[in-house]
Amino acid sequence: MRFQLVVQALSFSLLNFDEISELQAASMSAGHRMCWGGVLVLGGALVATAQQPPAVSELANPGRPSVSSPATPTPVGYVQFQTGYLGAADSPDLSSQSSISEVLNSSVTPRVELMVGAQPYAHSHVEGQSTNEAGGVSLGIQGVIYHGQAAKPTIAVSYFHQIYGGNAPDLDIGSSTNDLLILASADVKGFHYDANNFFNEVVKDPVRRAQFGQSLSISHLLGKNFSVTGEIWHFSQPFLQSNTVGTLWALSYNAWKNLVLDGGFNRGLTSTSTQWEVFVGFTYLLPYKIRLR
Repeated sequence: MRFQLVVQALSFSLLNFDEISELQAASMSAGHRMCWGGVLVLGGALVATAQQPPAVSELANPGRPSVSSPATPTPVGYVQFQTGYLGAADSPDLSSQSSISEVLNSSVTPRVELMVGAQPYAHSHVEGQSTNEAGGVSLGIQGVIYHGQAAKPTIAVSYFHQIYGGNAPDLDIGSSTNDLLILASADVKGFHYDANNFFNEVVKDPVRRAQFGQSLSISHLLGKNFSVTGEIWHFSQPFLQSNTVGTLWALSYNAWKNLVLDGGFNRGLTSTSTQWEVFVGFTYLLPYKIRLR
């Protein structure tokens, strides 16, 4: 019931945000659209926090909002939802975009995690024209090679394959058909880090190119329930013969053990990077374990 409230609030936010975009597109700037989308999605998450916390012993394991993903898997037998709004401005192929993303995670063993990533909605402005399209859908699997502890990193490898390309325009990093990631996560002297190496295949029919990326995010607790994250990331842009680099900063709040709210911004550092991105979202671990009979 509590998660249904989150979904209903998020759906209501999308409908209203789309209505705002259509009725006020002539007068509303990209910055205003970013703010409206973020406020509405965050409002959906706050509906959940107003409910009585569920009895759950497992912790959520957020992979958002950073580019880096954790090497550590979600709790075995649970389903985790990562939902977010992203507002972007001044990207190589578009002037602005507001989009919703969704990632589902579920570990079937302590070493194997299954994932689904999707961009169900994107409102974009390209050369003075606005579009409402869906983005891509990818299926992924992640395997832990070594379970670390404290300063000894957990090492994992993951693979994603795009099963639907979508029609929404891409931001600076682009969308890849196949992704191979090497991940490392550890805790060192009160700081947590996630480091990723990306080996992607990007396609612009009929040409295929290799794309390489690196990301490092570092998080630190602020009091009992808050944490701050800083990240630096880089991706090659084979079709532009350039590179995109950015720095991301985010604040997270642990509302419950299985619900984490987040928000922040990303600043592009090269001429072919998306110059500004703002985001809000939440990670929610369903409090019920899936039991296969």
